[in-house]
Amino acid sequence: MKRIFAILICLCTVHGANAQSTDSLQTQLARKWVNSKIYALNFAALMPEHAYDFKASPEEMTFGEQLLHIADNMNWLSSSYLLIDTVQKREKTAKLSKAEIINIVSDAYDHGLRGHLKMNKDQLDEKVKFFAGPMTRRQLLILMHDHQTHHLGQLIVYLRLKGIKPPDYVGW
Repeated sequence: MKRIFAILICLCTVHGANAQSTDSLQTQLARKWVNSKIYALNFAALMPEHAYDFKASPEEMTFGEQLLHIADNMNWLSSSYLLIDTVQKREKTAKLSKAEIINIVSDAYDHGLRGHLKMNKDQLDEKVKFFAGPMTRRQLLILMHDHQTHHLGQLIVYLRLKGIKPPDYVGW
């Protein structure tokens, strides 16, 4: 119930931002981000806690590590490039429960949404230094979407290997 309430707040935030934003892509990406959060949390909920340590192959991250990697990337990109306050880095050596991982992922999506909504058009189009070369903040928003989609796609395989039907896609 708490998660549903948080999602409704995010949807209201995006709706309110739509009324203020004059940048269509920014508005569309923010709406898509909310749906991506729902989709990711559906993945996280489906996998039993004992299988969060499951790897599809030895060189892969575990299911839980994949989710944390998504969250860490969102927090890093939002804090470093999207004008959002830095989040406290989590200790990566601690063994986390399923519930803790879900909370970290949920909070990271919320942090990313604030990054989506924070910037005006000039800030979106401003180039920033990035390790792969200069990029606009708009490009970094797209990168965030691409990165989380890539890892969620991998998690479909993890769920299938455990005999679990992946969640239905939550699109636009």
